[in-house]
Amino acid sequence: METTLEVPVRSTEVDFLGHVNNAKYLEYMEWGREDWYRKAGCSFDNLWVKNIGTATVNINIDYLGECYRGDILVIKTAPVRVGNSSFVKSQQIFKKQSGKKVTDAHVTTVTFDLNTRKSITVPSELKKQLDVS
Repeated sequence: METTLEVPVRSTEVDFLGHVNNAKYLEYMEWGREDWYRKAGCSFDNLWVKNIGTATVNINIDYLGECYRGDILVIKTAPVRVGNSSFVKSQQIFKKQSGKKVTDAHVTTVTFDLNTRKSITVPSELKKQLDVS
């Protein structure tokens, strides 16, 4: 399942060079992942009740272009592969106005037991939404 989320670039997200600071893109992608979980019916609250947590353990990102205050960004999030206790999502950010891709990333997430803080098998309800076949 691929999701999209639109966010405007605010003046507080622009650095002294006049473009979006590189760290902000990571935050935008986090919002995109949270939106993905919600739309997949596996919100953080739903997982929390089941004593399941998720943690981002790796992000590989390529910055491909600049964004500026007032731009509307489209964050696309989609699963790429699922392992036993981890999964990878692709995330891309586009400028809505031009359609130009400005970032390309792969994010690895691990599922874990909130009490023991140890990795666990990806829960079936989440695995079903992550199916890429």
